[in-house]
Amino acid sequence: MRCAIIADIHANLQALEAVVADASEYGCEEFHVLGDVVGYNANPSECVEIVRALPGVCVLGNHDSAVAGLEPLDHFSPSAVSVLEWTRANLTEDQRCWLAALRPTRQIRLVTLVHATLDSPTSWGYIRTSSAAELSLACQRTPLCFFGHTHVPGIFVQGGREILLDEGVQLPPDQKFFINAGSVGQPRDGDWRASYLIHDEESSGIWLRRVEYNVQTARQAVLDAGLPAKLGDRLLIGL
Repeated sequence: MRCAIIADIHANLQALEAVVADASEYGCEEFHVLGDVVGYNANPSECVEIVRALPGVCVLGNHDSAVAGLEPLDHFSPSAVSVLEWTRANLTEDQRCWLAALRPTRQIRLVTLVHATLDSPTSWGYIRTSSAAELSLACQRTPLCFFGHTHVPGIFVQGGREILLDEGVQLPPDQKFFINAGSVGQPRDGDWRASYLIHDEESSGIWLRRVEYNVQTARQAVLDAGLPAKLGDRLLIGL
């Protein structure tokens, strides 16, 4: 089975639609979402409904948690807070309840899903280095764990190594891997295209996909909604 691993959609409808179409074209039968369906961009309601309808599961992200009222907004940046407050007002009660019901971790067959870290999933720590990944790898009970939150794709290997995700890699069965899918809706690695992973369960293959989408439309939606212009501008450069 092929599964699409999707992280950090952040209410970017144009990017999400392009990724779902691309993954379907490549035969993905399940779509597993690593949290942060909402935040930063202008189409939270539409993105929630698309994710709810996809075959697969979704875990809780920090922006989802904040919009659902599960935690305060004081640790977010001022621009993020303005979008979170706007998002709360632009989702239905049913959609907010759906976000609130998301679990911070899920296990699907031999794969674990989490937004940030496995050692403390709702503390929302950032894993950017091999040393930072070790605590999560120590807690990991499956060969693979997919995560997001940093918006930068990559693979961390138990024992302190890192593998750069280029186009594709086949993972050996005798190690544990902590794998970042990048971001669909707000990439931060200098590539503006939407990033997601295809996981082929039979071959243990991981394939990084970069998908072009109508980024100008996504940017204009941010401006039209009255959200901070810098959030739309950053979509153009992937930072």
